[in-house]
Amino acid sequence: MNILSIEQITKAFGGLVVLDGVNMEVEQGKLYQLIGPNGSGKTTLINVISGLLKPDSGSITFDNHDITQLTPLETFKTGLVRTFQIPQPFTNLTTLENLLTAGSDNSGESFRRAPLQQLWRNDEERIMKKSFELLGMINLLEQQEIQSQNLSGGQLKLLELGKAMMTDTKMILMDEPIAGVNPILAHNIFEMIQKIRDGQGITFLIIEHRLDIALQYADHVFAMDKGKIIAEGDSKEIIKHPKVIESYLGG
Repeated sequence: MNILSIEQITKAFGGLVVLDGVNMEVEQGKLYQLIGPNGSGKTTLINVISGLLKPDSGSITFDNHDITQLTPLETFKTGLVRTFQIPQPFTNLTTLENLLTAGSDNSGESFRRAPLQQLWRNDEERIMKKSFELLGMINLLEQQEIQSQNLSGGQLKLLELGKAMMTDTKMILMDEPIAGVNPILAHNIFEMIQKIRDGQGITFLIIEHRLDIALQYADHVFAMDKGKIIAEGDSKEIIKHPKVIESYLGG
């Protein structure tokens, strides 16, 4: 069953065509990777899918919803969440507090219900319980009281993943989750993503340049160049594909 369908998406900035008729089908509960040289259109595609940019033409369907012209907030509410290459946590909040702020469906956030503790106490307890479960899952339990500004780069990447998980998401778009991370932690991050995929059925579409690490974990790979999908398949097929080799080596 496809959870995301992209049909003939185009996007240009002035006279520069960045996305040129992109088509993509993503099945639910799998780990997809989007690869390609710098400037191939990968991040622009993620921005269009998540609502940060509007396509010039084409359509995007997510979980049977047409999200082509939705805002980022509206897209988020359908269950499609994205993380960024450079994490931007609340730096003065602890690791735990950052997860708590991302918790969804809290009745206490309503002005009318906030004074009535009995209406939101259960929500607070549920979100707190989920936060501690996720801290254990992403190996940040020992860092729960540390301000996020004091976390390492790799730990911040894990925190980004945890915040996305707090939203009851159906699919996560990730932009270079292991950029600048040491190889051991990079493998740990992808192992956690696999575990989340297997345990909760969440779909992932991940941009990553460190192919020596990332491709080991992909169920399916899309390769982009010059705004187009030039190849797709499993990791072994993609890494040997003539168009992919040409796109990286320049012919």
